[in-house]
Amino acid sequence: MSPKCFADLRPTMKLLSPTKFHIPHISYFVVLLSFVSIVLLNPVFANKKCDFPAIFNFGDSNSDTGGLAASLIAPTPPYGETYFHRPAGRFSDGRLIIDFIAQSFGLPYLSAYLDSLGTNFSHGANFATSSSTIRLPPDVIPQGGFSPFFLDIQYTQFKNFKPRTQFIRRQVNDSVPDIANSFSQNIKNIYDLGARSFWIHNTGPIGCLPYILTNFLSAQRDAYGCAKAYNEVAQYFNYKLKEAVIQLHKDLPLAAITYVDTYSVKYSLYTNPEKYGFEIPLITCCGFGGEYNYDANVGCGGTINVNGTKIFVGSCKSPSVKVNWDGIHYTEAASKFIFDQISTGAFSYPPVPLNMACYKS
Repeated sequence: MSPKCFADLRPTMKLLSPTKFHIPHISYFVVLLSFVSIVLLNPVFANKKCDFPAIFNFGDSNSDTGGLAASLIAPTPPYGETYFHRPAGRFSDGRLIIDFIAQSFGLPYLSAYLDSLGTNFSHGANFATSSSTIRLPPDVIPQGGFSPFFLDIQYTQFKNFKPRTQFIRRQVNDSVPDIANSFSQNIKNIYDLGARSFWIHNTGPIGCLPYILTNFLSAQRDAYGCAKAYNEVAQYFNYKLKEAVIQLHKDLPLAAITYVDTYSVKYSLYTNPEKYGFEIPLITCCGFGGEYNYDANVGCGGTINVNGTKIFVGSCKSPSVKVNWDGIHYTEAASKFIFDQISTGAFSYPPVPLNMACYKS
């Protein structure tokens, strides 16, 4: 989640403003928008399909189900309007990929670890918070734009969480390898706490996000209108991440580890949107102004003064045919499409479907 997601966060824009968003910080942005890893613990082995009694999620705004909202800053209307009909801690109009994952196993939506109201951890917990990074962030909300709950903290929360629960049984490319190593170390730490099944998403095509396209107008575009250099950074990160996953297969002999290529699925929404029932994918649904219906100074749920008239920045008429929700995050419809594609195993290494991801290949 970017600090520019909605108007209430404008004081935290310092790091990610167009003038400050220079090369040394791009790696943080890649991780910030796209890092998601799902840890599936203690599967009850079945003849055909895996039965996961609990899911523990680590990540950022792509899978935050209420962590940032409970601890620091909550999304405002029209966030959540499509499914929950109110803000539900998610930076989307509705459900996220992690929600569809839980639903596919007949589990309730994951409660945020940081949320003390109405939570239920009997089927897992979500340690993700929007604006989280893998490495220690340079500054945090409210002085900066990042969540203080970066991956090491999420791991520590999980480590401390385990003994208290009854449901876990006995600047750009140069920094990418270090980020991948930090990621691997956290996976090993979580493995040491008993995790045996991991479903790891790579990062998406950040160069297609209206946030990037608006702030970096001079960046070279590819044939589909996405910022080429930013997608190349994402692809390099994915290359190193897959290398790390291959090594983890060797280092963690008892683990079933699946690398999921969400980049390819998400990019297909930009290269051939009509095929999948979407339209003008580079245009923000909940935004205001400019070529991409996105303004860094006023986000989804905010208000802007135009010629003396206050205008509420609300949703487009048909979120179900839009790819991007608020300039950074995907709509529920797009998340559902992505889940439907990746859950089959067609974009996985090894090529196993989600409901078979407890088996080591």
